[in-house]
Amino acid sequence: MKKYRKYLGLAVLTLTVMLIVTGCAQSSNALNTPPSSGIYGWIYSFIGRPLQNIMLRCYAVIGGTNGAGWAIILMTLIVRMILLPLMLNQQKKTTTQQEKMSRVQPQMKLIQDAMKNKNLTQDQQMTLATWQRQLYSQNNLSLTGGMGCLPLIIQFPIMIGIYQAVMYSKTLANSTFLGISLSSRSMLMAIIGTAFAFVQGYISLIGIPKEQKKQMQSMMLMNPIMTLFISMSVSGSVALYWAAGNFFTIIQQVIVTFIIMPRVKKSVDAELQHEPIKEIVTQAKIDDLLNQTAATPTANKDTVQMHENLRNRNKGKQHKHK
Repeated sequence: MKKYRKYLGLAVLTLTVMLIVTGCAQSSNALNTPPSSGIYGWIYSFIGRPLQNIMLRCYAVIGGTNGAGWAIILMTLIVRMILLPLMLNQQKKTTTQQEKMSRVQPQMKLIQDAMKNKNLTQDQQMTLATWQRQLYSQNNLSLTGGMGCLPLIIQFPIMIGIYQAVMYSKTLANSTFLGISLSSRSMLMAIIGTAFAFVQGYISLIGIPKEQKKQMQSMMLMNPIMTLFISMSVSGSVALYWAAGNFFTIIQQVIVTFIIMPRVKKSVDAELQHEPIKEIVTQAKIDDLLNQTAATPTANKDTVQMHENLRNRNKGKQHKHK
């Protein structure tokens, strides 16, 4: 399961960078010439141009040299508010999963420790894998850990649309925010966005059991790495969107950690009182399974000896017939 999460995170990171950087490269090759075909043409028609009109109006209302930047932040807030129910629902599922995982952790540790045995036969490995599946299925646990990348995937076209909205508008492309160009890459904005991502990750580990915290630490680094990677590869407008998004994610994480998580824990406790965790694996079952390893070589020797005796008997009969 840990490998599954790792590969899923890497796939999402790769897809994000490929989509955004490719879109930015196309925009740079034809500055002020909006795409008219393909996926980026579709994004510009249905997302980039409407966002551009909204941002220009907000820019006109806000005014000043920082108006375009505040328009992007306002758009980020609107997008986050729209996605908030979906994100909170996903976080609730993930938190519920984590709570249940902490309850089956003792059984899971027995299986994991047994799998480290180098002398396991193929049948024993299959038995352990079956027990692991039963542990998950009979306790209503998901192999994916309750993870979901839908909120992140939804943001892909929005980020590209914001980039297009700025790059294909002379007014927005020549704008700055707090002295940072919205059309050029900004290391400062990348660092700010990455710092916000680290803070969000740190808060997400509060109240998590130690065993799960160790497993989540590597995943916690994915968001900051992704933020830094993307922000250094795109314009200041997208980096500002990403940084503002991570700031709002900190607020969301505070809600999850200090409001949703305590409620979920109470809910899981109440659920487990009526339907306790099912015991699939015990130390005794593990010992019985592993003891078969010592018995197997003997059994194999006996089988080989039996076949050897049969061959000798057959040879003896053949000599008699001769």
